[in-house]
Amino acid sequence: MSGHVPAFAIANTEFDVAPLRAALIDDRAGAFASFEGWIRDHNDGRAVDGLRYEAYRALAETEGARIVAEAIARHGALGACCVHRIGELAIGDLAVWVGASAAHRDAAFATCRTIIDEVKARVPIWKHEHYVDGDASWLHLEP
Repeated sequence: MSGHVPAFAIANTEFDVAPLRAALIDDRAGAFASFEGWIRDHNDGRAVDGLRYEAYRALAETEGARIVAEAIARHGALGACCVHRIGELAIGDLAVWVGASAAHRDAAFATCRTIIDEVKARVPIWKHEHYVDGDASWLHLEP
């Protein structure tokens, strides 16, 4: 990787994906893939008007970094990283970003998919959805 970014990070505010992508540029790479997760206006048939993410930060960062390293090793990627937001987010906000570079596209895609699936399954991040009808509900991220 040409730049330095942590393998996994928790962000309290909006973040720019350009330096994350730039850090994954590698002359050995023939492919780059990314995934962006945004806040949508509905969930399980309910109208959503925003949400709040909370995390056990130290454990989230440790487990997130472990997931990224495992995905790189499993798929033979050259590099990867993931950033997940916490705090209040509005409809359309970027909640999570994953990027991976690899010699070939299959490895880049597979690395991204593995990272986002494992982050949702293993990282202690909780979602408090706010619904248009005034109700709210805590949800743990699901795979």
